[in-house]
This record gives sequence, C-alpha cells and structure tokens, in this order.
Amino acid sequence: MSAALPLASLLAHTADAVAAVRAGRSLTEALAAVPAAARPGTQALAFEALRGLGRAEALRRRLAAKAPPPRADALLLTALALATSPTPPYPAHTLVSQAVEAAKQGAAQAGFVNAVLRRLLREREVLLAALHDDPVATWNHPRWWIDRLRQDWPEAWPALLDAANRRAPMTLRVNRRQGSVAGYLARLAAAGLAARPVALPGWPAADAIELAEPCAVSALPGFEAGAVSVQDLAAQQAAPLLLGEGSEEGALPPGARVLDACAAPGGKTAHLLERAELDLLALDADAARLARVGATLARLDLAAELKAADARRPAGWWDGRPFDAILLDAPCTASGIVRRHPDVRWLRRPGDIDALARTQAELLDALWPLLAPGGRLLYATCSLFSAEGSQQIDAFLQRTADAVLRPSPGHLSGLADNARTGNEGAPTPGSDGFFYARLDKRVAPMLSRIEPSAPTTD
Repeated sequence: MSAALPLASLLAHTADAVAAVRAGRSLTEALAAVPAAARPGTQALAFEALRGLGRAEALRRRLAAKAPPPRADALLLTALALATSPTPPYPAHTLVSQAVEAAKQGAAQAGFVNAVLRRLLREREVLLAALHDDPVATWNHPRWWIDRLRQDWPEAWPALLDAANRRAPMTLRVNRRQGSVAGYLARLAAAGLAARPVALPGWPAADAIELAEPCAVSALPGFEAGAVSVQDLAAQQAAPLLLGEGSEEGALPPGARVLDACAAPGGKTAHLLERAELDLLALDADAARLARVGATLARLDLAAELKAADARRPAGWWDGRPFDAILLDAPCTASGIVRRHPDVRWLRRPGDIDALARTQAELLDALWPLLAPGGRLLYATCSLFSAEGSQQIDAFLQRTADAVLRPSPGHLSGLADNARTGNEGAPTPGSDGFFYARLDKRVAPMLSRIEPSAPTTD
C-alpha cells in the first residue's frame, strides 16, 4: 500500500477501477488512468476487491433493496469485498470509515454508503452465513464459469476456484545467455531477496526462480541489463517443448526457421531466443502489443523479425518459405491465469469460449500448411477449459491426416497434484493453468520406383 496517500483516496481510485471492470473494461486499462503515486496501492486493493466481488454483490443485494448509482455502487462493493475478505488489508471499522470519507469527497451518496456499511458491521456473521448456498458468493466467479469448471474438472473444480482467489507468486526466468539459476539465486541472496528454484516435474528443465515475496522489478539485480524476466513457471515450458530439448525427435538445429504466431507481449519469444540460435519471426495482429515484444527483446539484447499481421491470413505476410517450428500461443479465455488477472472472470461471457475456440481452430488450420514436413507446432493456451485444450486438439487431429501428437503436458491445472480424471499431465508446484500439445507434421513416405512388367503372350 502507498503510505503517502490516505486510505480514502486509495479506496476512491479502487472504486473507479472496479466500476471500469463492471462496465467491461480491463483492469490493466483502468489502472493506467490512476496517478502513478496511487497505482501500486490501488492495484493491490483492486485485486482483493475483484477476488471478492461475487460475495460483495450478494451482500449488497441483502443490504440494499435497490442498487445505488454506478460510482457509489462500486465504492460500496469495494468496501464490502475488502471488509469481508479472508485476509482483510485493514480492520473492518477502518475500511468503513474511510469508504464513507471517500464517498463524501466524491459526492457518492455518503449517507447511504455509511448506513449500509454500518449495518454490515452489526450483522456481519448473520449476513455471511446466509450466503453459504450461493455459489457465486462462495467462489467469487460467475455461475456459468463455475459450472464449466465443474464439467471439465469434476474432482478438482473447488480447488481450482480456491486457487484462482489466492495471490500468485512472483516467478522469474533467468536469461541463460547471461547466467544460471544458481548464479542468479546468489545475486538475489546478496540483495537480501529470498528465493528458490522451481521446475515442472517430468518435463524439460525451466529457468525458473520463485521469490518468497513479490518486489518491484527495479529491485531485481540486473533486470534492466536483461539478466532476468518475470514469467510464470507454466509459461516457461513453451520454449523447451518447442525446441525439443531432450525429446526423442531431437532439438531444433541452430538457425532453424521459427514462427511465433501470436507473440505479444513477448515473454515466450524471448525465452526461445535465450535458449537457442533461431531465425525467428514474431507475429502479432496488434501493432501496439507487438511494440512490447520489441521492447522486451531490446532489454534482453535479442533480435527477431517483427511483423504486425493476422496469423489466420498468411497470404498477407508469409513469404512462402516453410517453418521448421511454429509456436501458436492462441488467444483464449485466460481462465488459467485468473489469480494474476482477477478481472478476467468478470469480463468474460459464456459465449466467449465457443468464439475463441473457433479462432483457435482457424489459426491451427491456417498455420499448419506453413510447417515443413517433419516440422513441429506447439499449441498453447493459458486456459483450464477443455474446449480450448484437449477438445480443440482432438478435433484438429481428426481433420488433419499428417498431424501426429507427441508427448506433451496437456492440461496443467496449476494445483500441487494436478488432479483431474483422465489427465496425464505432470504435477505442478502452484503454477498457472495451461494447456500444451506438440504436433509434428508427418513426412510423406517415398514411393519406390517399380519397373513396369514386360508384356506377356499367351
């Protein structure tokens, strides 16, 4: 939290951010409008408020027969979520008094806000007990999202929802061009930052370190010089899986031609270049987001060709030379990274899954012909929904005769035991949820030349 700003000001900024999310804007966009001095504290409070928004909305319906105007409602919901959080950032009485002060400053129905929040203080336990049969209030996710997870993860869905409401660790990726995990751990220790190496059991070694406590990137030794980046452990699997390190088929040779089809913001692009010498094209449909790829590569002193184009329409950007490998980190619901982006659950709509699944299928079908025979494509999504993972790949294999599925992690739940009926993925020590499938293009068999038979006579 920001010690320089009164809590009432932070609550007002947080309420604005919550109101923006409820109106359909991303939290990232909303936070960009917050003054720099207030942004860290606002982000921390907004994350906590959005993790408790389902509970807050249920409480407000019980405490007020009619919702107030949007700005007052957002402030009220923020205070309700924070005051009833399992780990409240401030005592409930402090939150209530400062929320009322914020309402006074913004002319946001201070009397109404005060009356509702004072009643919460008086009847807190009874009100919370009444929510036990409300799944949205219990799990703080939309009802359709809960139902979809229950369908796809019949044993693990409660744990997945619980994990999505917990704070994510800060995980680093060591740039192996500049050093090793062991070496960077020593640098962190010298800087007074506790950390430990982490890896995904059963799959290629990561370059990952998990900090005991998050910190500003400016506090990381050598960050600006490219020694390290911030990237979740599950996301760090993309590079070694595509490169084929340790696989039966072997690693990509130096200079291999590689396409990163949906490259922004560039973490996986950079990781590929940190681990191998490649002729890499980084493609993204959004030119502004592609600029972030360029900035990331510049900080790490890496180089790739960057092109803004829609990967589904190769006629507009492909030069006709086949790729040895393609990384398709496809657009998805981001249902596996909700702990890092708590607004996602409230921004998505039920129809988004089918719409995104169609886009994923279009990308697979458009990019597969660009892959050289014997080449490989790694399909990835940061989603827990089967429609964006196993079902998508099953359908692609059925319609693509020369595609072969190689050993891949499949669905990674992010839970310690990766529990899921029928899931063959390896356990993960608290990573984000992801899906990976490596597909190799079968080489057409050579037809042997057969000499024509001599004509016969009777």
